[in-house]
Amino acid sequence: MKVIFLKDVKGQGKKGEVKNVSDGYARNYLIPRGLAVEATEGNLKTLEAQKRSEAKRKAQELAEAKALAEKLEKTTVTIAAKAGEGGRLFGAVTSKQIAEALAKQNLAVDKKKILLDEPIRALGTWRVPVKLHPDVTVHLAVTVVEE
Repeated sequence: MKVIFLKDVKGQGKKGEVKNVSDGYARNYLIPRGLAVEATEGNLKTLEAQKRSEAKRKAQELAEAKALAEKLEKTTVTIAAKAGEGGRLFGAVTSKQIAEALAKQNLAVDKKKILLDEPIRALGTWRVPVKLHPDVTVHLAVTVVEE
């Protein structure tokens, strides 16, 4: 019997796959547990429609990420912090502070997307990578000035 998997089933198939499995396995295990449905013509058309809408949604997310990347490339974030001798900061500038500074400039970026290996602990201009999408990474200029 041909079935369409609704969820990943270890050793059998992944979500969205169409596979041939034994009739008993499909009727007694997969279908009652909601792991798969029979691959009828209507169900196959529904699956194709879902795949098309998912592809359209992913393309839109990529376009939005690229548009935001262009804005971020031209943006410089300035953060004021208390510093001692030699430009060493009392404390550090974290990704949370960078995200808040971007929010003040009407650029919404989640702090988890700001890839700061370790907090900034000195005055100056830093290039901080921001991963907006698996395919889109941009470097943001962050200037730390003395308060």
